[in-house]
Amino acid sequence: MSKKYEGTERRKYSRANGRFIVSYRVIPNNRNADISQTKNLSLGGMLLTTNCQFSVGTNLALEIRLPFDPDPIMTIAKVLESNEITKGIIYDTRLAFLAVDEKHRKVIGETVAYYLKKG
Repeated sequence: MSKKYEGTERRKYSRANGRFIVSYRVIPNNRNADISQTKNLSLGGMLLTTNCQFSVGTNLALEIRLPFDPDPIMTIAKVLESNEITKGIIYDTRLAFLAVDEKHRKVIGETVAYYLKKG
């Protein structure tokens, strides 16, 4: 079980806990996509459960499905951290979005606000 972080909050955006379906693949060289779920989401990025550990700086193409938009959000994110949770099987991978268009920023913002209120 992880310890609660007691330091100063450095995040620029609020994070909402939520399980959203995400398809991801390494770019530019991997054509095979894996499907997973988020643990949390913000305007700046997400925490994603992955089945392999990624090197810091790896770029992933993402297809995110959110409840307030019938179309998936297509974006690219950079791996900030990837930590083993279950030996050789499950990793928590922290991602920062590199580019999100205005329409999708709005959808992400509305989703985060809804889940923060829902608590």
